Amino acid sequence: MSEGWINVADAERLAAEKLDPGPLGYFAGGAGDEVTLRDNLVAWRRWRLRPRVLSTDVSAVTTATELLGAPLSMPILVAPVAYQRLAHPEGEVGMAGAAAAAATAMCLSTLATARPSEVAASAPPGRRWFQLYCFEDEAITTALMDEAVDSGFEAIVVTVDLPRGGNRERDARTGFKLPDGLHIPSVRAAIGDDRELLVEETFTLMNPALGWSDIEALAARSSVPVLVKGLLTAEDAVLAVEHGVAGVIVSNHGGRQLDCVEATADVLVEIVDAVDGRAAVLVDGGIRRGVDVAIALALGADAVLVGRPALWGLAAGGEAGARRVLELLQAELELGLALCGCASPADLSRDHVRRAPATSVYSDQ
Repeated sequence: MSEGWINVADAERLAAEKLDPGPLGYFAGGAGDEVTLRDNLVAWRRWRLRPRVLSTDVSAVTTATELLGAPLSMPILVAPVAYQRLAHPEGEVGMAGAAAAAATAMCLSTLATARPSEVAASAPPGRRWFQLYCFEDEAITTALMDEAVDSGFEAIVVTVDLPRGGNRERDARTGFKLPDGLHIPSVRAAIGDDRELLVEETFTLMNPALGWSDIEALAARSSVPVLVKGLLTAEDAVLAVEHGVAGVIVSNHGGRQLDCVEATADVLVEIVDAVDGRAAVLVDGGIRRGVDVAIALALGADAVLVGRPALWGLAAGGEAGARRVLELLQAELELGLALCGCASPADLSRDHVRRAPATSVYSDQ
């Protein structure tokens, strides 16, 4: 079935047909009027590629790259997405299998429906990172982090843009709540029993007083690299580097936290320049095509993460569907590299991009 998909939008359409309104709204929705949700997509179209011709042999183009000292088949990772068994019974285990088959890395959410050890056992060859929410109960945070590292997860990604949950009105309109029996191991540990909490109740378990000193302490005690996810300003990127992180992820939480913040494509350059090579820079938000990936790399990102595209693949076709989405994005990136005159992702530079001309208010477009 998934073999017939020719782009990410095909998987999204099929996923929308399969998912009930509550889960669909949860995964697809954003905060408030969803201005940022929409702008994340549009922002990549505010850039244009500048292909070079004849100067590079593109008969053997590769999408392979290296990130945090280890190889990947492509600079496209699977972003953390919560509650994946809501989308498909295979859940995070299926997603891990898809990422491993594509020879890329998956970032497992704290709010996963499978433990880090279970995910690691399901796809031993795969590269895995662990996304960490810091709970008010520091012992739970430490236990989650230790289980992930002991299970072979190679990096800790601390999400820092969620001191409180965003205003997600789609969830309010559908009355979305987690179904009985959808166990979230981290939440179970936090509250000490098997009750299923509302999503907004889950967020009240997190530490709203988290600060840069906490990030520095966490990075110092971690035996694996620590990244922070959820930065949108150069100022915070500088602070992140100064407090010992190995990487920053430019992200507005998929438009799900504070509405009317800038799209990630619009702030990527200032953050790349602020980091100035001292840490890895990744970006997520609105990436749906291989050319989006090429633009991000040309602007200075080391890699991108995709959340909803992989989730749509999982919802529509399980592990095979998620793998198909990753294959489509990789194939589009490989073609984009060749047509830009680049033999590998490392060949892309800012010489390959330019801001698109402003659209006139009198234009038909």
